[in-house]
Amino acid sequence: MTQAHDVTAHVLEPLRFPLYGSRLIEASAGTGKTFTIAMLYVRLVLGHGAANDHEAHEAHEAHDEQAGQGECARPLTPPEILVVTFTDAATKELRERIRARLIEAAEAFRADPDDVFANEADGDLLHALRADYDPAAWPACARRLQLAAEWMDEAAVSTIHGWCNRMLSEHAFDSDSLFSQTLVTDQSELRAEVVRDYWRTYMAPLDVQSAQEVRAWFRHPDELRKAIFGLLAHADLLPDASEPAASLLAAR
Repeated sequence: MTQAHDVTAHVLEPLRFPLYGSRLIEASAGTGKTFTIAMLYVRLVLGHGAANDHEAHEAHEAHDEQAGQGECARPLTPPEILVVTFTDAATKELRERIRARLIEAAEAFRADPDDVFANEADGDLLHALRADYDPAAWPACARRLQLAAEWMDEAAVSTIHGWCNRMLSEHAFDSDSLFSQTLVTDQSELRAEVVRDYWRTYMAPLDVQSAQEVRAWFRHPDELRKAIFGLLAHADLLPDASEPAASLLAAR
């Protein structure tokens, strides 16, 4: 008997989302992921949720202790918060969006309690965040947020591969890696080099007849590279290759 699973979608509340333990947010394109990340970043900078989610924390306390994970109980600085994404362009946008949100939140904590924010939706969220703190603490919160915004140039916001490359470089001894490495994101030249090596190793030594047969299909290495490019994604489905000379003899 197949067990039914609850697949009901739940609306995420950025101000009440737990910041302790391991948490997973799944969302499709255009659902406000960047907005949510920026708001969670603000909360981490403030240490928000440490007291407000006390009951929820106690419910998960035993599980979190077993996993070796604790609650976010103190304000964090940008170098202590890691944010990763997929592309360099997305990294730049995410950094600026987080910086802008930190500045907006700092202004909210400096504003008069009766001020109305220009963006009503954002204003409601920032008002709710500010309401979780004693008014006497608002100036300190504003300073902390402003400092974090000014610190964003040194924040750990990068691509996934960029962060991995940084860790390998900083921990070269532990990872058995070189101190100086070049991160290659475009593999086209590497593929071309492999094809040239293959051509030089297997095609150049062929006898005249075999070379003429090969050139009927591929006149030079670049034509071979273009022909096999579409097969790379299905390489595991291809049969084991034999040397060209043997294949030509078998085909005659």
